[in-house]
This record gives sequence, structure tokens and C-alpha cells, in this order.
Amino acid sequence: MGACYLGCDIGGTASRYAVADATGEIVTRGAVAGANGLVHDPAARRTLEAALAGIAAALPGPFESAVFGLTGYDPGTRDEVSRLICQLCALPSDNLIILDDIELAYRCLFQPGEGHIVAAGTGVIGLHIGADGQRLRVGGRGMLIDDAGSAGWIALSAIHALYRRLDEDGAPGDMVRLAEALYRHAGGCGWADIKALVYAGDRGRIGELARAVAEAAEAGDDHAADLLRRAGLELARLGHLLRKRGGDYPVAFTGGALLLSPVIGATITESLGDRARFPGLDPTAGAARLALTASRN
Repeated sequence: MGACYLGCDIGGTASRYAVADATGEIVTRGAVAGANGLVHDPAARRTLEAALAGIAAALPGPFESAVFGLTGYDPGTRDEVSRLICQLCALPSDNLIILDDIELAYRCLFQPGEGHIVAAGTGVIGLHIGADGQRLRVGGRGMLIDDAGSAGWIALSAIHALYRRLDEDGAPGDMVRLAEALYRHAGGCGWADIKALVYAGDRGRIGELARAVAEAAEAGDDHAADLLRRAGLELARLGHLLRKRGGDYPVAFTGGALLLSPVIGATITESLGDRARFPGLDPTAGAARLALTASRN
């Protein structure tokens, strides 16, 4: 096959990989189970090891260079993460670049100093990388603190509003569509199922409840629709902060939360105008092409 370049996007839902040839064409791609970069947690470490082993088993190798993006990655653990990747995937450490997932997304879309990114999935974070390499981050503090505008925030805000209504009136009233959608997505018909889902602590499952809010809004629930507009305003706020602190550049909005409803993107555009961008993003292929570019520098 000739020279090959490996890109991996390790996320909580799935660990995706792609291989580019010397022209930048993607010749192989696939996915194994999800993982993260929290190697100090023994359970997370085992999950990462399993994901890396699965990627290694699926790929022919050897590779000229590789770029790995990992959710939850802390640069302070680079040596340990690098050791695991090199050992399990048979990669030389001097041809390996490791990034967190938001920096990978940024570098797939912009050269440093050319733009900002707001990535909204279960959580949300904004990033600008300056021409001098300095990083400006906004948000990204987790749903227990903020993450306003993310799928997790949408879900928890809906639950909060619904149970306040039930406390006040004993019935959902004009929030009935929202109540029905939340209960259905939680797997049952009442508080016990909502409580079990939320307090299990699985961020991904909480974030998935945002789909119930989108369904209720589409069915005509005004409270759900208003919550989606508020999410758009919160995401736009991060874009405004990046432009205020990092410079007057376009802001790329990415992530699964934007796919919940066109209301979110429309609200962002109303707030930011033509500075808001909604690019298609394939971080796995982007990582493979970044590996190719890095090998030439």
C-alpha cells in the first residue's frame, strides 16, 4: 500500500480510526468501543487499552506517523498515554501527536490564529488557538457546573422545569408533550425512571434525553421550543466571548447538540450573523491527514 498515516478520534461513544495514503486519500476507516484519556482512573485505563488493542488488530500498519485525539486527555499524562499507544499500536513515539478532542477538531478546521470553535455535544467547550500557539478556552466545565447549551444541559433543564411544574400544580399542564417525551426516552412512565437515569451518572445517557426535548418541541410544546432557543443563545454566548477575547474571527459550531433541532443553529446565526459557521467535520479523517502533514514538516 505504500506509506500510511493513522488518525484516531477516541471518544466516549466510539473510538474511530482512519488511514490516509501519501495523497491524503482515506483508504481504511472503522470504529471500536469508546474510551477516554483519563488514564489515572484504572477502569478508564483498561477501557482505553481495550480500544487501542482493537484498533491495532483492525489495521495493517506500519505507519509513518499518527495523530490521536482523545476526549478527557490531559497533556500532563502525555508520557503515559504515549507509552500505551506506542506499545499497543506498535507506533514510534517520535512520530506520534496526541491532542484532546476539541484541539483535534480545531486543527481539522483552522490553522492557528484563523478562527474559533464551539463544540457542543453532551457537554460544550469553546477554543481559540492563536498564531503563537496560545490556547484560549471558554466553557467546558461539565454539566454539574455549567455546560449551558449542551445536550446534557438541555436535558437537565427540561427535567428541572417539568418537576417544578409538577410541584406547583400536580400535573404537567401545557408541558404534557415534554413530560411524555422525557418519560418515553427514560424507558418508563415516571419519576423513578428519570431519577435512575440521572443519578446513575452516565453523562452520555443524560445527554441523549435532549432528543426528547427536540421531539416535544417539534410536536408543538412551547416550553421545549423555548429551551432549544435558550440553548442556541448560550452557544452563541461562547462564540461572542471567543471573539471578544481572541479576536474577530469566524466561529465554527460543531457537535451533536446542533443536530437536535434547526432552532439551535438559527438562533446562533441570529446572534452572530455571518461570523457563525456550521462546517461538516470528520475529525477521524482530519487526524489522518494531519498525520500526513506532520510527517512532511
